[in-house]
Amino acid sequence: MTVAGIISDLDDDPSESVCSDPSSSSVQRDRLIIVANQLPIRAQRKSENSTGWIFSWDETSLLLQLKDGLGDDEIEVIYVGCLKEEIHPCEQDEVSQILLETFKCVPTFLPPDLFTRYYHGFCKQQLWPLFHYMLPLSPDLGGRFNRSLWQAYVSVNKIFADRIMEVINPEDDFVWIHDYHLMVLPTFLRKRFNRVKLGFFLHSPFPSSEIYRTLPIREELLRALLNSDLIGFHTFDYARHFLSCCSRMLGLSYESKRGYIGLEYYGRTVSIKILPVGIDMGQLQLVLSLPETEEKVAELIKQFCDQDRIMLLGVDDMDIFKGISLKLLAMEQLLVQHPEWQGKVVLVQIANPARGRGKDVKEVQAETYSTVKRINETFGKPGYDPVVLIDEPLKFYERIAYYVVAECCLVTAVRDGMNLIPYEYIISRQGNEKLDKVLGLESSIPKKSMLVVSEFIGCSPSLSGAIRVNPWNIDAVADAMDSALEMLEPEKQLRHEKHYRYVSTHDVGYWARSFLQDLERTCRDHVRRRCWGIGFGLSFRVVALDPNFRKLSMEHIVSAYKRTTTRAILLDYDGTLMPQASIDKGPTPKSIEMIKTLCRDENNMVLIVSARSRKTLEDWFSPCENLGIAAEHGYFLRPKGDVEWETCVPVADCSWKQIAEPVMKLYTETTDGSTIEDKETALVWSYEDADPDFGSCQAKELLDHLESVLANEPVTVKSGQSLVEVKPQGVSKGIVAKRLLSTMQERGMLPDFVLCIGDDRSDEDMFEVITSSMAGSSIAPRAEVFACTVGRKPSKAKYYLDDTVEIVRLMQGLASVSEQPVPL
Repeated sequence: MTVAGIISDLDDDPSESVCSDPSSSSVQRDRLIIVANQLPIRAQRKSENSTGWIFSWDETSLLLQLKDGLGDDEIEVIYVGCLKEEIHPCEQDEVSQILLETFKCVPTFLPPDLFTRYYHGFCKQQLWPLFHYMLPLSPDLGGRFNRSLWQAYVSVNKIFADRIMEVINPEDDFVWIHDYHLMVLPTFLRKRFNRVKLGFFLHSPFPSSEIYRTLPIREELLRALLNSDLIGFHTFDYARHFLSCCSRMLGLSYESKRGYIGLEYYGRTVSIKILPVGIDMGQLQLVLSLPETEEKVAELIKQFCDQDRIMLLGVDDMDIFKGISLKLLAMEQLLVQHPEWQGKVVLVQIANPARGRGKDVKEVQAETYSTVKRINETFGKPGYDPVVLIDEPLKFYERIAYYVVAECCLVTAVRDGMNLIPYEYIISRQGNEKLDKVLGLESSIPKKSMLVVSEFIGCSPSLSGAIRVNPWNIDAVADAMDSALEMLEPEKQLRHEKHYRYVSTHDVGYWARSFLQDLERTCRDHVRRRCWGIGFGLSFRVVALDPNFRKLSMEHIVSAYKRTTTRAILLDYDGTLMPQASIDKGPTPKSIEMIKTLCRDENNMVLIVSARSRKTLEDWFSPCENLGIAAEHGYFLRPKGDVEWETCVPVADCSWKQIAEPVMKLYTETTDGSTIEDKETALVWSYEDADPDFGSCQAKELLDHLESVLANEPVTVKSGQSLVEVKPQGVSKGIVAKRLLSTMQERGMLPDFVLCIGDDRSDEDMFEVITSSMAGSSIAPRAEVFACTVGRKPSKAKYYLDDTVEIVRLMQGLASVSEQPVPL
């Protein structure tokens, strides 16, 4: 798997390479706060009549394995989460003290009613089904959105934030939040500490945007997650779905740079990491070497192998997404289609208790029991049951013993975030010398294992030697089981070796180190960023800006405007004076009046610089007699309303349109919602009203296509905001800015005030020209220069305003100054 991480500012630093090995990192950290719904702690009453508790580590908890996997004494780990057992309020202070002092755990105590509504209500009945692609199409299916359950979820996340506040050192500590139970927690933490170093890892699937956008609180959850610095997913599919949701619902685009994926969100880079979790190799090998494991293995050999039975193994939670009934149906099909396996093959299905509760769990249990009964009655013989169902809890070493003996492991979940069962099976089949003796194997003989796995589980992409199946296709699963049984020994050995090499090197320690290394890299520039929070409630977000990039204040510019006498004002139109999304693109009467006022001021030279045609701009701004207009990115220029149009570059030959237009028409026909605008010297293909993903994809193809067919023509092909444009070479808004400044210089009017506002890539040329002119002779020596972009984004401008509303308000402020009578 590729280790994905962040976009770095340091392009030439070899340590930024995607191939860098996290295991070699010598990152120094003070403390890591791991936050999850449940603490890795077991709690037990001392006795029935006693009020005391006995606490111990839960060795099976991923959170504990994560800490052990880091294996670095210099990382102090603190856990924040709930206990499985309910603690009486009068005991909570004492328990908190014991857990903090002995285990470095901070327990979060929730009232039972609140916990039920939060966990069994919102988490298990609404988020969990939806994230596993189950829509509440009828009330019987459950999971219909319930606002009171959502409020309970938010309340619990806030309680978690309060507990973290008690122990966090916000300047130094890293916080790592786990899973869908705490998806809004990043917002509460970011609100308290704008520069908190915050990672989030989702252990469940993230559904496609078609499913996710049915959630009424879809934007709140996305914005909350984006308050993290690093968001981790098990697979590329899950990350792709998340990025697609951000694009479709929030209009955010991501960028992949040097192997790292990042989202720009209000000046912050939110990084996306794709890396599946691993298993705790040390713990597993320890259990494999226990005497009780050997005893259990010997017992199973006697029960199955000595009776000439081949064991197929399934280990699943008893829930609707684990596909237990589909596996049983496939077993039934196998015995029908291949009668030679009857009496030889046994499917042992270990069914762990379900974590949720509800009607769906009872239905799964009932279906499982009835199917097992039917298969055993149909194909069973005295001393032979084709399916053995184990539904009482097994000790970990017992489960490992089943792995050791099983010839093939079957995982047929219809949807699962990761599923580590196949990984545990592979390591168990590798075994050790003692187990080899019990199994009657020579240590020199290569080990073997076989896996049949669903293509809908997170570990599937990393197991290239497994037989991947669609669990819904019963025939295909039965065929896969037969293939696994029939496969030749050398091939089983090769597949096992390939899997063992991957699983043993990509363990839980590798995963944890890699995630923390990327989290530190993402947070590296926190200290040099200026941050402040905006928005209320769950819409809260932090704006982070470079110290030199700041918001243009009305007081500052009005003061400069009043002091100066020769002013150059350059304004873009679409996205600057008029919002991109507006249906009526023409200027409002208010805007016309404002521009007329600015133009009437004899100290001002005002110029609208737009990509639109000169006919459109002429019609729109005909009332503004003294307004200068630059059309089609500055190809045409008219300094005032009463003079003729001129060109800023030599007159272009537009014969290239005969080549470009048929190509654009082809893409218009195949892209619903796209249009072509034919200007005098340019052609524009716009996909503003098309599907954003498909439109963007088609735009990239069109760009390549046009560059290819127009390679020998005197034109440039560029992509912009929801458009692809072909225009003559040498035409840019920068030329207009140069022309205006040089014309003013020739007339002896060195401007002492320059304002330039624009919103997209084409305006960056203007910003570059006016910023560089500060060092030249085309403006007054101590001129006030304001290059301003729309929105907080990387730009050559030194200032920004949030949106067109703020820009119009600013221009009205300047117009009102021009209207004031000059004092005598």
